[in-house]
Amino acid sequence: MRGAIKAVVLACGLIGAAAAQAAPADPPVEVMVLGTYHFANPGLDLNNVKADSVLTPQRQQELQRVADALLRFRPTRVMVEMESTAPDLTVADYQSFDTAMLASQPNEIVQIGYRTAKLAGLAQVHGIDEQSGEGEPDYFPYGRLQATAARLGKTAQLDNLNAGVAAWVKDFDAAQKTSSIGQLLMRMNDTSGLQGGMEPYYGALSIGDRDDQTGADFNAGWYLRNAKIFAKLMLVARPGDRVLVVYGGGHGFWLRHFARFTPGYRDVDVMPYLKAAR
Repeated sequence: MRGAIKAVVLACGLIGAAAAQAAPADPPVEVMVLGTYHFANPGLDLNNVKADSVLTPQRQQELQRVADALLRFRPTRVMVEMESTAPDLTVADYQSFDTAMLASQPNEIVQIGYRTAKLAGLAQVHGIDEQSGEGEPDYFPYGRLQATAARLGKTAQLDNLNAGVAAWVKDFDAAQKTSSIGQLLMRMNDTSGLQGGMEPYYGALSIGDRDDQTGADFNAGWYLRNAKIFAKLMLVARPGDRVLVVYGGGHGFWLRHFARFTPGYRDVDVMPYLKAAR
């Protein structure tokens, strides 16, 4: 009898284990990062693209092609480079989106983020940006990095790292004369080029000494900001979501990294969609 009971218990255990193994896993959150240049020329970056007006009829047609192409991703959420104080990180400004806003506000958040969200029929857009607040670390301590480089005689090394970025920006500025916005965004999201690596950051790791590893702090600050941005994305996203992230191109490396390696998330390449918008 005991043997029979043990056999039944064992069988039930095996069935239960098999059922657990067969249980479907939650579908991944698909994240597509669109790195952009700043259409409104805020001049807040170390190296700034001098964007031509995107409010002309031609540029508006090009932006519509971009939005139509992104719509093929079937986004269920759109997230943008804006801080939100709302509990659910929604952006109140999106509720005022209309054709008048498109005609007057050149910001890429409006021109691509809001435009695509509206086409997708989304009721909300989420702002997931992260900026340093009081008592928080400096996410981009470039001034401190410059001071350390000067103290250690490594200013030329730092200038050389920056020169590569400056040259890329100069080429990008020139390309605006002959390229559509879709083609420009392809440049911005080409992971085989500048945006696909971390040379300007990792090249700064050696700027420091035993007691003040400023280059390491510089890298850590940039990583931390992007990690917090992605963590905010995770607060909102649900299994099966298809998230379009519209963000400054410099963030692309880390945001794609987190989408690729965070359990339950999957990185989606934006390039095939941009090619359709050329």
